[in-house]
Amino acid sequence: MIPESPDFSRGEYVNYFADTDFEKNVTHFYDFCGDKLIIGKFCQIAKGVEFVMNGANHKMNCVTTYPFFIFDDWQQTKPDISEMPLKGDIIIGNDVWLGQNVTILAGVNIGDGVIIGLNSVVASDIPPYTVAVGNPARVVKKRFDDELTDLLLKFKWWDFDIERIKNLIPLLTCKNLEKVKIEIKKMMH
Repeated sequence: MIPESPDFSRGEYVNYFADTDFEKNVTHFYDFCGDKLIIGKFCQIAKGVEFVMNGANHKMNCVTTYPFFIFDDWQQTKPDISEMPLKGDIIIGNDVWLGQNVTILAGVNIGDGVIIGLNSVVASDIPPYTVAVGNPARVVKKRFDDELTDLLLKFKWWDFDIERIKNLIPLLTCKNLEKVKIEIKKMMH
């Protein structure tokens, strides 16, 4: 289960297909960094997906990258947050599928409808309705043509009440994408 806290949020109907202890897959999270993990609605997260938060980023403009201040034994004052190499929150859009053993680095924004292939390392933003794979993950194709992508980004089916979504399932699972375009256009006018 994904924890509910100000630092971790998830939309409804997110499926995490792995251990019940989701927090162990959110690594290098330290309160002093102030970063967040935000996951949209209707996402599918496969086993082994890791979210690497800002605490994994080490200062590289010093003689050593060693983070003495995070270990009690050294009794060092942590640096001012402005000195830290923070990259930002991890934001996962709606209706995203994260394949097995995907690693997502701090500061990444994954758009709505994205598919990330297995074993990928996501180090930069991924635009909506694309498929990305590799290390580092790169977009290999668009899922749909620009017209359907634009329609889906405006339609935002994941924000509808659950009864309306249930009624839309035949359309949301239809392989005839031209029909889908026509029906969405009708509903939007």
